[in-house]
Amino acid sequence: MPAPGLLPPATDAPGSLPTRGPVGRGPLEPWPDTVNWQPICTDLIWVELIRLAVVVAVGLAVTAVGWALSGHWLFGLAVAVVVLLGGWRAIAIVRAVRAWGYAERENDLLVRHGLLVRRLSIVPYSRMQFVDVSAGPLERAFDLATVQLHTAAAASDARVPGLRPAEASRLRDRLTALGEDRAEGL
Repeated sequence: MPAPGLLPPATDAPGSLPTRGPVGRGPLEPWPDTVNWQPICTDLIWVELIRLAVVVAVGLAVTAVGWALSGHWLFGLAVAVVVLLGGWRAIAIVRAVRAWGYAERENDLLVRHGLLVRRLSIVPYSRMQFVDVSAGPLERAFDLATVQLHTAAAASDARVPGLRPAEASRLRDRLTALGEDRAEGL
C-alpha cells in the first residue's frame, strides 16, 4: 500500500496504452508538443537589458546621492537592494526572452511566454480586427519590431516582440489576409 497522497507505480499490460504520461506533463501543460514553435530573435535580450540598465542607473544615482548627502546606512542598503534586484531581473530577462514563441496554425495564431506564470494566447484569425507593427528607437537600433494583434476583446490582444522587420511584415500581411478570408465566412 503506497503512502497517503502517493500513486502506486503504473502497471500497464504489455501492448496496452500507458495510463499516465511523463512526469510533469498534464492536461494543463500550456505548451502543446504538436505545435511547430517559432522563437523570437535573441537580440531582444540586449534591448531589454539596456532598458533595465537605464532604470538601475537612475535608481543607483538617486540612492547614492541620498547616501552621500545624509550618510544614513539605509541609503547604503537601498543601493545594495537596487544592485541585487537589477542582477536578478537581468537573469530573468534572458530566460523570459527565450520563453517567447509563436506558431501559425490553420485557423489561429498561438503566442506563448512567461516563466513563473506561463501564458498561452490563442487568437483565431476570424477574430482579428487589425494587426499593428511597431518599433521604438532602441528596437530599430537592433533591427527588431513587434507585431501586435488587436481583437474586439482587449484581454485577448497578443503581441510577438523581437521579430526582424521582414518577418514582422510577412507575419502582418499573412495574418491580415487570413483574417479577411476567415471573416468573410461569418
